[in-house]
Amino acid sequence: MSLVAELKRRNVFRVAAAYVIVAWVIAQVAEFAFENFGAPDWVLKSVVVLLLLGLPLAIFFAWAFEMTPEGIKREREVDRSKSIVSQTRRKLDRMIIAVLLVAVGWFAFDKFYTRAGSEAPQVAESTQQSPTIDRSVAVLPFVAMSSGPDDEYFADGLTEEILNSLAQLPELLVTARTSAFSFKGRDIPIQEIAHALGVTHIVEGSVRRSGDRLRVTAQLIRADDGFHLWSENYDSTAIDTIAVQENIAEQIASAMDVVLDERKREAMRKAGLRDAEAFTLYQKGLEYYARAHGEMDIVEGLRLANAYFDQVIERVPTFATAYTDHSDLYVHALTDVAAGVYQSDLTEEEIENAYSIVLADYEAARQYATAPAERATIELDLAYISNDWRGIDRLMQRALAVSGCHTGNWIQIVAPIFGRAEAYLDHAKRVLECDPQSSTSWFNVVRTMLRLGDTEEALRLAREGMQTAPGSWLATSLVRALVADGQYDEARAQVANIQVADVALSFDVLIAAAQGNEEEFNRLVAKLEEETNSGLYWLTVTGAWGGLRDKANQAAAQIDGYPFGAGTLSQLVLWCGCGAPFDLEATPNFAARIEEGSLPWPPETVMELPLKNW
Repeated sequence: MSLVAELKRRNVFRVAAAYVIVAWVIAQVAEFAFENFGAPDWVLKSVVVLLLLGLPLAIFFAWAFEMTPEGIKREREVDRSKSIVSQTRRKLDRMIIAVLLVAVGWFAFDKFYTRAGSEAPQVAESTQQSPTIDRSVAVLPFVAMSSGPDDEYFADGLTEEILNSLAQLPELLVTARTSAFSFKGRDIPIQEIAHALGVTHIVEGSVRRSGDRLRVTAQLIRADDGFHLWSENYDSTAIDTIAVQENIAEQIASAMDVVLDERKREAMRKAGLRDAEAFTLYQKGLEYYARAHGEMDIVEGLRLANAYFDQVIERVPTFATAYTDHSDLYVHALTDVAAGVYQSDLTEEEIENAYSIVLADYEAARQYATAPAERATIELDLAYISNDWRGIDRLMQRALAVSGCHTGNWIQIVAPIFGRAEAYLDHAKRVLECDPQSSTSWFNVVRTMLRLGDTEEALRLAREGMQTAPGSWLATSLVRALVADGQYDEARAQVANIQVADVALSFDVLIAAAQGNEEEFNRLVAKLEEETNSGLYWLTVTGAWGGLRDKANQAAAQIDGYPFGAGTLSQLVLWCGCGAPFDLEATPNFAARIEEGSLPWPPETVMELPLKNW
C-alpha cells in the first residue's frame, strides 16, 4: 500500500483538516474575546503558537494511534480485520461538517453583526446644524469658581475625566474634547451649543477649591427645553476628587437610561488618569501642545509640553495617551530630517535619539491602551513608524472597523493611499460627527473625498468647514478642491490666506502645473527653492507635479535612506495626489515596505497634471 493510501486509511488527512478548522474557529473567537476584554497582544499570540504546535502532534497521533472499541491503542497493535477506521472516518466527516457550519456562522456573525455595529453614520447635509442622536451628550468645560494658580487646569482636567469615562459607553455619542472645549468661556445659550454640536444633552458644572476643600456642582440638561434631568452638589476634600468624578459620570449615564454593569463601570474607571495632580499637569501639557501646533514655534512648544507629559507619565505610567503625545516632538524631528528640512532648534542628541524614543513611546502606549479602538489604532501606528509593515492591511481594517470616535495619528495617511480610502472616509465621517468643531476633522473628510474623486462634495464641505471650524490645513484642502474643480482664480485668492510660506508657494506651483503652464511653473519652483527651506520633500512633490522625473527620484532616494523615510514618503504620496510621485526602483526601502505589506501601488491619481507624463 502506498504512503498516501495508508495516510488516507488511518484518517490522517481528515484529522489534519478537522484540527485546522477547529483551530481557526478557536483563534477567531479568542481574538474577539481578548480584544473586548483588553488582553495584551502576547496572550493571543501565545494561543496561536500553541495551536500551530498542536497540528504536528495531531498528525502524529492520527498516524501512530487508532480508536478501538476498547479505547485508544497503538496502530501496530490493532488487528486490521477488527479495525473500525471506517466508522471513525464517518464520525470525522460529520465533525468536520459540523465545525464548518460553526465556522461559517462565526464568519457571518463577524462580518454582518460586529461590523454592522461599527458602521459610521453619514455626514449631515448641512453643517449649520449637526445631526442629533437621542443619546448624545457634550460635556462642557467646568467653570473654575476660585482663582488659585492651577484651579482652571484642575477644572479642565475634571471635565476631561468625566468626558473620557462617558465615552467608554457604546450607548452614548459623546462630543470630543476639541469641540466641547471650543465653547469654553463663551456666553452662548445651551440650545445653540447643542445645535452646533448635534447633541441632545449638555453637561455643565463648576469647581471651587479652597485649601483642601472641594465643591463641585454638575447638571445634565436636556437641550431642547432646558430641563435639568439630574443635578448634584459635592462637598468633599481634594483627595476625594476621583470618587466625585466617577459618581458624576455614573449618575449622568443612569439619567440617560444607560444600564451600567460592572464591565462598563470598569471600562469607565480605566479611561482616565485617576490622579488629580496628574490630570492638572496633563492639561498644562495639552495647552502647550495646542500652542505648538498654532502660534508657537513647534519645537519650543512641544518641549514645554513634554516637560508636563514626563511628569504625568511619572505619576501615572499606565496612561497610554501621554506617551503618544510625548512622541510628537521626536516624530517632527524624524520627519524634518528625512525631508531635508533641518530645525535649528533641535539638538543633535534629540535628532540622534528621536527614532528610539518614538518607538519606546508607542510600545508603552500599546502596552497600556485599554479600549479596543485605542489599542487598534496604536498597533497600526506602531507598525507604520517601526517599518514593520507585514500585516499592516489587516491592522488598517481592524482600526477602521472598531466602533467609537477614537482616531490614531497615522491612519489618515496610510489608509487613503493604500487601498482603504472608502473605509477611512466612513471612519473620518464618524470622527467628524463626534468632533464637529475640529478643523482637522473636516480636513480629513475633505481630503479623502478628493482622493475618491468626489470633487463637488469635497468643495462643498471644505467651504462649510471653513465657516464652522477654520484652520490652516483645511484651507489647503479648499485650495486643492478648487484646483481639482478648475477654479484657478479663486484658488489663487485662497492661497493668500495660507500663512506658511513654503506651503502657500507650493500651491502656486500646483496651480501652474494643473494649468500646464510650464514657464510659470519653473519660475515658481525657482522662487520656492530660493525663498524657503524647501528641502527634499518639496523637491520630490514639485518635481512630480512638473513631470521632472529624475529630480523627483533623486530627492525621494535621499529621503528613503533615513529611519523614518518610508513614513515621510507615504506622507509625500498623499500630499502630491499625483499617483506615483517617484519610481519604486529609486526607493528600495520604501519598495520593501510596500512588498512586505502587500500594499497596492501605484496610488490613484487625484487630479490630472498635464506636465506629469508618468
